[in-house]
Amino acid sequence: MRLRSLALPFALIAAAFAMSSPAAPASGAALATAEQPHALEKADLEAWLDGFVPYALKSGDIAGAVVAVVKDGRVLVEKGYGYADVARKTPMDPERTLVRIGSTSKLFTWTAVMQLVEQHKLDLDRDVNDYLNFKVASKTGRPITLRDLMNHRAGFEEGLKDVLAVDPHALQSTEQYLKTHPRPMLFAPGEVPAYSNYGAALAGYIVQRVSGERFEDYVAQHILKPLDMQHTTFEQPLPERFRAAMAKGYMTASSPPHPFEFVVTGPAGSAAATADDMTRFMIAQLQLGRLGDHAILSADTARRMQSPSETSLPGFSTMAHGFFYDRHNGRLVIGHGGDTIVFHTELDLLPGEGVGIFYNFNSRGKNDAVYGARELLFDEFMDRYFPAPPQALMPTLSSAARDAQEIAGLYESSRRVEHGFLSFFYLLQQSSIGTNADGTITAPPGPGGQSDTTFREIGPQLWRQKNGTRELALRDVDGVKTVIDSTDPTSVLQAVPFLRSQSLNLTVLLASVAILFWSLVLWLVSPLLRRGEPARSAASPSLRRMRLYLRGAALVDAAYLAAWTMLFLPILSYKLEVYSYRLDPVVLALECSGLLAIGAACAGLWSTWRVFREGAPLLSKIWSAAVSLALLGVVWIGAMGGLIGINLNY
Repeated sequence: MRLRSLALPFALIAAAFAMSSPAAPASGAALATAEQPHALEKADLEAWLDGFVPYALKSGDIAGAVVAVVKDGRVLVEKGYGYADVARKTPMDPERTLVRIGSTSKLFTWTAVMQLVEQHKLDLDRDVNDYLNFKVASKTGRPITLRDLMNHRAGFEEGLKDVLAVDPHALQSTEQYLKTHPRPMLFAPGEVPAYSNYGAALAGYIVQRVSGERFEDYVAQHILKPLDMQHTTFEQPLPERFRAAMAKGYMTASSPPHPFEFVVTGPAGSAAATADDMTRFMIAQLQLGRLGDHAILSADTARRMQSPSETSLPGFSTMAHGFFYDRHNGRLVIGHGGDTIVFHTELDLLPGEGVGIFYNFNSRGKNDAVYGARELLFDEFMDRYFPAPPQALMPTLSSAARDAQEIAGLYESSRRVEHGFLSFFYLLQQSSIGTNADGTITAPPGPGGQSDTTFREIGPQLWRQKNGTRELALRDVDGVKTVIDSTDPTSVLQAVPFLRSQSLNLTVLLASVAILFWSLVLWLVSPLLRRGEPARSAASPSLRRMRLYLRGAALVDAAYLAAWTMLFLPILSYKLEVYSYRLDPVVLALECSGLLAIGAACAGLWSTWRVFREGAPLLSKIWSAAVSLALLGVVWIGAMGGLIGINLNY
């Protein structure tokens, strides 16, 4: 689960550090001054890490970290900081401590795919259905290929159900998960990037089918064993020999340990490894598939794997057969990050410099501080040892103010859920791009959470971060206004239709809740307000009955919304394992209870009609009309947010 592409509202990604860049003169005529690089040597690197990492752990309330750097085919530095077990004060040890590496596991899956491509057992451009014992439906006639899976362009919708578990009895096989949790198609294959753990798990299952070996066994025999990675495994639960060395994961260092996370989409993120083992994998990739006397890929296949497998705009990142392919400070960087709830990983290779860096934190930290720490660690590593060359400040276009108006608006990520109740989150949490008086735009933070979100237009429909290098491009993709982020090749921002817009739906929701709340409060307190007064009511029995029906309908909707709120609470506390097949009866009951909300709205409309016909006072008419609109608003939100209907594949 990758930070740069984990744009899920339920992940609640927050906390960031600004990327440090020299400020260029306002005239644009002069060049920014490049810093003098430090030599990447053991003593200097250790001194820098010893200053950076302990401070990041302490300030972020993070339990521990491991860091390993390789250079020119050897380990330069590998160090542990903080604790693998806080209570026992067990230190993080790069040679012995296992950590969960999340989506960095995908690099092993893609390596396995490329091995079978090299053996002519797989074809990257062949229909994946040719390798499966079940069918994956495509949105159009164009088949889904392995290349689409590698590029996260198969078109799959995101999904949460049964992705994580803490109970080993709830752990499903990859085959079972894939067959029982088919992802709906949002896009035609090959068209729109949308990061997909389902797609990576599908690729791992294809490896299993074609090789005739369990995926876990295949990786162990054909990648881990040749590289002598004796402390790495995809097995879940962990084999007995690894359990004592497994680091505990924490929300914060000052909180109890989090339960061990089982990643159900195993090929997409279930690996556990030591930092020392990961140095072997990095060196093998940097040496074009070879480590010592063993080769996991031929040099030609390794070069192919590390080359772009998808086109991109000039200077924008892309995919390279499963690697993220980017430039940082002018250097080519390929890599992949990974996230579970509590473990957070980054692996980056600089092929031109023969350098690789791997690091892992075993806590989210307070206010999700780990994301900023992870981003800043690599930024400062690059700025210290491979600083950016001087850059001229590009002038702002004369059309900036006009073009800013064109890009402004509400957007949703292409990596989203549109089916099932989770679409409710995407309905209410969207990204906004706004305009500024000076012609610049304000955009959402990038996948790394950069704090500098002001952009200047430097080319037609092309904006660059005011104090950085991140760029945004506006394009029309199949009639949809689309914003492409130079730092994220696995998702784009798509303009939101008005009826799905956050501004409309949040207004409807808040107004409906407020009206229903005050209606019920007034119902409860009105007898107290009238206490001691003479009995009074000019209302007819029929009118009093209509008021009672309206209040009853409001009470039904209040219970309906409260029940859904209870279902959403585990998301807000990161307890994603709650959302499993075991919850199906609850979800189904809540989805069916949408009929009650519809019935309440119908009862409200009928009652309001009767109130108007009875010739009620003006305030009664206004109150009944407002309650009826609120009841309709709840039905609207339920329909738009996937709360009404029957869909257990969320």
